[in-house]
Amino acid sequence: RLSYVFLEPISVKMKRRIHISFVCFYSLVSYFHSCTAFYLPGLAPVSFCDESSSEIELFVNRLDSVESVLPYEYDVFDFCQDTKERRPSENLGQVLFGERIESSPYKFKFNEDFKCKKVCTKTYKKGARQDMAKLDFLKMGMQLNYQHHWIIDNMPVTWCYDVEDGQKYCNPGFPIGCLVTMDGRAKDACVINSEFNKKNTFYVFNHVDIKITYHSGAAEGWRGARLVAATLEPKSINTDQTNPTCEGPPMEVPVDFDNDVSILYTYSVTFSEDNSIKWASRWDYILVSMPHTNIQWFSIMNSLVIVLFLSGMVAMIMLRTLHKDIARYNQVDQEDAQEESGWKQVHGDVFRPPRKGMLLSVFLGQGTQIFIMTFITLFLACLGFLSPANRGALMTCAVVLWVLLGTPAGYVSARLYKTFGGEKWKTNVLLTALLCPGIVFADFFLMNLILWVEGSSAAIPFGTLVAILALWFGISVPLTFVGAYFGFKKAAIEQPVRTNQIPRQIPEQSFFTKPIPGIVMGGILPFGCIFIQLFFILNSIWSHQMYYMFGFLFLVFIILVITCSEATILLCYFHLCAEDYHWWWRSFLTSGFTAVYLFIYGVHYFFSKLQIVGAASTILYFGYTMIMVLIFFLFTGTIGFFACFWFVNKIYSVVKVD
Repeated sequence: RLSYVFLEPISVKMKRRIHISFVCFYSLVSYFHSCTAFYLPGLAPVSFCDESSSEIELFVNRLDSVESVLPYEYDVFDFCQDTKERRPSENLGQVLFGERIESSPYKFKFNEDFKCKKVCTKTYKKGARQDMAKLDFLKMGMQLNYQHHWIIDNMPVTWCYDVEDGQKYCNPGFPIGCLVTMDGRAKDACVINSEFNKKNTFYVFNHVDIKITYHSGAAEGWRGARLVAATLEPKSINTDQTNPTCEGPPMEVPVDFDNDVSILYTYSVTFSEDNSIKWASRWDYILVSMPHTNIQWFSIMNSLVIVLFLSGMVAMIMLRTLHKDIARYNQVDQEDAQEESGWKQVHGDVFRPPRKGMLLSVFLGQGTQIFIMTFITLFLACLGFLSPANRGALMTCAVVLWVLLGTPAGYVSARLYKTFGGEKWKTNVLLTALLCPGIVFADFFLMNLILWVEGSSAAIPFGTLVAILALWFGISVPLTFVGAYFGFKKAAIEQPVRTNQIPRQIPEQSFFTKPIPGIVMGGILPFGCIFIQLFFILNSIWSHQMYYMFGFLFLVFIILVITCSEATILLCYFHLCAEDYHWWWRSFLTSGFTAVYLFIYGVHYFFSKLQIVGAASTILYFGYTMIMVLIFFLFTGTIGFFACFWFVNKIYSVVKVD
């Protein structure tokens, strides 16, 4: 019998709702009577045994906040540290995203419950400058609502609480503490407890009740148990530090440092068995609680309506108008045809090389590299290889693919530059390898300097920067030269019609056929296809929400490619009919202008959705946004150019020209 087991983090309930969208994050596990299974690397289950009292490791990750772009390492906040600190190996993606995973002092063994175990005591003496700085930094973390991120068995330890309409939300993080302001308003997490009512006071969450749920294999014929859920409840308790009972009033830290402050950190652990939850669906309680699945479907339907509308317009032009044009132009009586106005009249100029052909070919080479990288990355994500359980895999895959795809970038750039009649092949290949990546790296390096100054965990270590440069200059640049070599070796792309020596004068254009209005209008429809999905992507980046709907994202990617192509072809046809043959740059900029709308939406998102404060966080937000805008500009512009290039070649190859 063939069974399908969907590995984490896909939801069993969600499977029935999103299986149409290529079913992301799954791995097919087939087994016959022998019950042998295949799992993705790093995602295989870990079994714990009662008799051996298996130790469970709790790891801590960097702390982040929706009010600040700056994440910080766990140790920076002066929490209790592991005496034998151990850091698991991190991949390139984790380092680039600022993840800093390390071992924690919270130690416990499988199926051994205990209550109120002491971790450590942190004392801050009045007048000691170093203690004052540490306590002020801790207060800053509480004021900006910084969140812990703990990991058990490769799963986030979640804080589940009730929200509106009786629903439960499971947050993969929990706050350091909270603040009741001077006017008595409880900020953020302080609303969970009515005892947090003292004005101008910080409340530290110094105790956690950890609950671990496991699935026993005895009923299914295998030994041991597998963890299927890890939740906690943070509490603020000012208990007796000699014999802690974890009972008492909240742990208060006044805003003014008038007296010595001593904070005792404690924790309790309980285990419970639940055989109704399978290991393969243990992410359900996290992902199902995340809203907006219906909005995702609305996004897809909205995009499909736009695609159908554009497809209808393009089909009408191709099947009716264009067919009639070609039939009329190919009439035996050529004199009458020559008197007609329209796109045939510019056949002698339509393939005239564009101005700044070098720059255009460089952009197209880089755009091709980004397009192939994006397609392969999203495809692998849909197959489940780049799931959130495999931390950092998405960014690692994207960077490695970009490095290895230097050859198509060099080939496309060189071939088009040769078609444009260019002869400076050395300049072309150097610009292809260095221009756009250099702009991105310069922006990234400046942002990294700010992170270094601020002491953030997102600051890339010097060794990693050297490794990135080595990948760029050691692999990507040579591969770009290889691609350019073959591109220049090939003959230039043969055009279907000859180009006249004297350029034809372009007649006066109406407002809608002028370059700028056409370019501005061309980016509206592609952006309309992605703006809902863009909201979730920005949420995952800046609001630290888990993104896992890669099936939806891949569908939107395909729809975006179709929409950019059809919108550019449509506008290109209108401009050619108006006898404006400058289509090379316009086709690139028409779909590439979608990136401008992306930037405008990013500004709107910053002011309407985020609560970011501080100059450093603001600069970082817009600095990283500009990197996204540049990459998206090259990506969409390349799609529009090649769609228009194919269209123009097609229509002029089927019309008879003297």
